[in-house]
Amino acid sequence: MLVYIAKRLLGTLPTLVLVTIAVFMFVHVLPGDPARLAAGADADEATVALVRHQLGLDLPLPAQFARYTERMLHGDLGESLRTRRPVSREIADRFMPTFVLTLTSMAWSVVFGLVVGVTSAVWRNRAPDAIGMTLAVSGISFPAFALGMVLMQIFSVQLGWLPSIGGGSWRHYILPSITLGAGVAAVMARFTRAAFVEVMQEDYVRTARAKGLSEWIVIVKHTFRNALIPVVTMMGLQFGFLLGGSIVVEAVFAWPGMGSLLVDSVNMRDYPVIQGLILLFSTEFIVINIVVDVLYGLINPTIHYS
Repeated sequence: MLVYIAKRLLGTLPTLVLVTIAVFMFVHVLPGDPARLAAGADADEATVALVRHQLGLDLPLPAQFARYTERMLHGDLGESLRTRRPVSREIADRFMPTFVLTLTSMAWSVVFGLVVGVTSAVWRNRAPDAIGMTLAVSGISFPAFALGMVLMQIFSVQLGWLPSIGGGSWRHYILPSITLGAGVAAVMARFTRAAFVEVMQEDYVRTARAKGLSEWIVIVKHTFRNALIPVVTMMGLQFGFLLGGSIVVEAVFAWPGMGSLLVDSVNMRDYPVIQGLILLFSTEFIVINIVVDVLYGLINPTIHYS
């Protein structure tokens, strides 16, 4: 398995190179002049030119990319054009709030999605199935920003039970995690239902029922593990989307995470921070996919890696 992981990691290098080139070109076609923003609205052209030279933005794009790549290979993602702090420090300060929020959202959404999905599959075409799938469709259809504002209005403004913005205590995680995880829970429920319905129609499941085993044993022992493999794939993808796609939720709840940092960086044309964040999100997806592949072997021992 270690050889397989090493091969997968080496295979990700071309992807990271392509992502680096694409991100570099993307941020440099954004409208606006970062030197003008860094110098201030009242700065004259001489000052703007001086700032542009200090930031290296007066160099040709190939020269800028070569300098950026060289620094990145030495573990240096550059300095923020806005705060003049190292990009790695900027991202590190915002990483844990987003990571913990993502874990919280993923934890409850996976539990909810599995319970609703399995219940809907076992009682297919009956009342529990209709109720569960109605909740799932509602969760997918309702926009995250709208759900966040509704929850904030009810539980923060009207009832006063929970804080509306910030991230100081565990109570601050409740509303953002529900908002962020609602769509994932809905997707997990529908995907789990489809996977379990397919596995429950297999011959070995019918044979287990024919032996007189209880429905609970059939589901837990013969169905759950085999149906879990596609569900784990979806879990990994959704975790990556949560970690990199919390921008809207963080904006609604003024969450001090990477999503709000990305929004601020785009507004200020902070090229190094934008590039660092997008590279981090891309790396996270790659690592999550490798972890999911490794989990396949733990769930189903018949799977071998070569």
